[in-house]
Amino acid sequence: MAATSFAERFSGLVPIQLKGLLLSILLLIIALNAAAQGVVVQGTVQSGQDSLSLPGASVLLYKVTESGTAPTPTATATDIDGNFRFEQVAAGAYTLKINYIGFKLFSRAVKVAQQPVNLGPLKLLEESTTMREVEVIGRVALGEQMGDTTQFNAAAFKTNPNASAEDLVQKMPGISIEDGKIQAQGEDVMEILVDGKRFFEGDVEAALRNLPAEIIQNIQIFDKKSDQAEFSGFDDGNRAKTINIVTKPDRRKGSFGQASAGIGTDNRHMLGTSVNFFDNDRRITVTGVRNNINMADYSIGETPGGGMRGRSGDANGLITTSRLGVNFSDEWADKVELSGNYTINHREVDQAQLLRQNFMIASDSGRVYTENSNSQNEQLNQRFRMRMKYQMDENNEILFKPRFTLNKGNATSYFLGNTFNNQGPINQTENNVNSESNSLNLESDIHYRHRFKKQGRTFGTSLNNQYNSSRGDNYRIADNIFYAGEQQRTEQLNQFRDNRGTGYSWEASFSFTEPVGDSARMQLEYQVSNRSDDSERLTYNLAEITGDYTLLDTLFSNSFRSDYLTQEVELGYQYNTKKLRFQVETEYQRADLQNDQRFPEPYNMERTFHSVLPSAELDYRFSKTKNIRIDYRTNTSAPALSQLQNVIDQSNPLHLRMGNPNLRQSYQNRISMRYSNFDEQTNKVFYMGVRGSVTNNIITNSTTVAEAPIRLSEDVVLEQGSQLTRPVNLQEANWDLRTYFNYGFPVNIISSKLSFNGAVGHTRRPGMVNENINISNATNFRLGVSVSSNISEEIDFNISTRSNYNLVLNTLLPDRNNNYFNQSTSARLNWIFLKGFVYRTELNHQANAGLAAGYDNNFTLWNMSISKKLFDREQGEISLSVNDALNQNNNIRRNVTELYVEDVQANILQRYFMLTFTYSLRHFAGR
Repeated sequence: MAATSFAERFSGLVPIQLKGLLLSILLLIIALNAAAQGVVVQGTVQSGQDSLSLPGASVLLYKVTESGTAPTPTATATDIDGNFRFEQVAAGAYTLKINYIGFKLFSRAVKVAQQPVNLGPLKLLEESTTMREVEVIGRVALGEQMGDTTQFNAAAFKTNPNASAEDLVQKMPGISIEDGKIQAQGEDVMEILVDGKRFFEGDVEAALRNLPAEIIQNIQIFDKKSDQAEFSGFDDGNRAKTINIVTKPDRRKGSFGQASAGIGTDNRHMLGTSVNFFDNDRRITVTGVRNNINMADYSIGETPGGGMRGRSGDANGLITTSRLGVNFSDEWADKVELSGNYTINHREVDQAQLLRQNFMIASDSGRVYTENSNSQNEQLNQRFRMRMKYQMDENNEILFKPRFTLNKGNATSYFLGNTFNNQGPINQTENNVNSESNSLNLESDIHYRHRFKKQGRTFGTSLNNQYNSSRGDNYRIADNIFYAGEQQRTEQLNQFRDNRGTGYSWEASFSFTEPVGDSARMQLEYQVSNRSDDSERLTYNLAEITGDYTLLDTLFSNSFRSDYLTQEVELGYQYNTKKLRFQVETEYQRADLQNDQRFPEPYNMERTFHSVLPSAELDYRFSKTKNIRIDYRTNTSAPALSQLQNVIDQSNPLHLRMGNPNLRQSYQNRISMRYSNFDEQTNKVFYMGVRGSVTNNIITNSTTVAEAPIRLSEDVVLEQGSQLTRPVNLQEANWDLRTYFNYGFPVNIISSKLSFNGAVGHTRRPGMVNENINISNATNFRLGVSVSSNISEEIDFNISTRSNYNLVLNTLLPDRNNNYFNQSTSARLNWIFLKGFVYRTELNHQANAGLAAGYDNNFTLWNMSISKKLFDREQGEISLSVNDALNQNNNIRRNVTELYVEDVQANILQRYFMLTFTYSLRHFAGR
């Protein structure tokens, strides 16, 4: 079948029926385009001292009548740039009031006529404080709810003098660290802002660890809309849980940071620094670390050498890291915002691992695979990200975001794998591999947005380009033994594999919003994109006569190209009032997938998919502090290039893998609901949520376990007991459902925060084993409790425990159903005593039940240090620390698939002592 040209495919993308639908949509928008009443009132809230913007300020607009000021105002909050905007304001006299913690109440009379009102910068004056004897009654307010933003008062939470922002936010209700990630209100935090400006460009952990808690005035938590949604006012559903750190006005100009050097037993060492240079809008952060104690980065408030904070970096293996990073942000002439970072990272990883897989195969109920492996891996990574926003005027802006990533690596590895059942050994493989790899990824986004004179009418367009290339060389020697059958057989593989790949993709979009009456808007959006991937995988066997790898193995070689072209047309409607926001959208998508195999045999395949993708969102605010949000989305997902390539992967000769060029896209329905309540009077926080997805036509694995030898080609036989896995589409739906809650409140008796959290999750994943469908059902129950101190700066502790109970059920082999239990308990204490002495300790206990025999089920990790502050201002500190004092640390995890239940244990850093010197820098303008 001849491949059609891009122009021919593109011209046929929009059928006649769709063209008629688009014409009808445009006529409908014109018909609904009623003249909106009222005008826009807008302005910018800034600090009167340094003219910095104040995000999250509460802005109230009161109508003035003959009888006085209306009791119920129209309210909004400033965005990350301090801007506020009221639309559809009727003509008349108004009073504008602005509230912001730490500043005096601002009030101004505003007169609205027929023209838009731009109040420009509005300067707020700081509250003056007179030191006098006062009587303290009650507790300092933790914070307040400001529209969709929850704001906490940093002064209400006690931390040690050298604490980081990460230490501070963990004390706040609804914020926790789950599996190494910062979560707020049950969702992963995706962005950190400082005074409304991006900080560390999406690297949440680094952003929080490189800011000292002492410079923070407020912490704000909200769902940040996309740049397009913030500009147009039409929510596109792309939101990111965001923390905005509002700094104290007198801490916005200065230099602050920390540096450490340590030496320990077993040749352990560490050098690290993190320094910030702040000059109002201009912020530069330099970080660097060199260590062999598994620290992935270095940050303010760190206590190196003792593994404190429960996050000493990657848990698997022994890791040596050299890392240097620069983060920057600035603003020029109130028109250009620039931010970005550059990181170069070199890692050496020495890893040993033991795994055991219990298979769900009805014909072989006692089948088990075990593997012992070790590897040495060296990686050099460079990454650059930048974001530049040019505000041409109040109605036009350009956003440009370039990025690149460069990776280079080499590795040597060895593994010994064995398969056996109740009757004895089935097969064995012993592999030695040497490999080198290089990859490059370039990407750029450019957006242009325009706001028309008519309120609510906007236009936006964007173009994304992405290019990637990769190359890898792989040398492998494998000795295989096959015990099954009438006669034992052995084979040796000595191969060289050359992998090369390039990919290019682009996406263009156009959107137009139009007001419909006073409270509604419509949006029409069109998007077209194309992804082209070209891959070549050539495998050569060793020619014994010449000693070179010149014998091309066509079964394990492939040259392949894939093109995925999509077009989408979307119509949306949004209704928005003070309490209710409702939005519904319908998208028509046409996707064309074309696969062209050039080698070893020519093969072409073209498929066209038509999809209707509806979405809806409901946001209702019961009161100032209570709200509920329900969100429904649909999407499609195309198969990856590696899943499409019809070539056998022999990385493990006992477990062969290959692609499937006949794969189709999958279709997913997602729904989420979240309810939250923050009581400002009692400082109680409660939130709960439900998230679920159903994926139809899912791409999953089909595994064939050879009960007798299966000839794959003239040269390759799938021996008895070996397995071949390839991706397929299944009609059986994949289900993923999770519900969670958190309830936190202050405990006055011990001046601490107590919180309870829990979750129930269920995953239903289908797969195929020997042409039989197996449904793996995994259910998880989690319950946890934590206590975080708020006593004083001298005593800081946190105690938490979390229990997980898991049920694993399988339809194909019920007697392999498995239940297992895990409990994680931790306690952390920082205690400043006598004159400048500091004791830090962290205790983590892991209890496991139900794992495979031979795996350590319980262990206790105990880290601690004793330190002494030095110099007049206590800027220096010398400490002696011990990591894993009981020498019990280990690393165990369980993975559940549709084919097997797997237990994995890897080597990990264990006991060592370290002597460390740390110096803290704190210098602010005027202090």
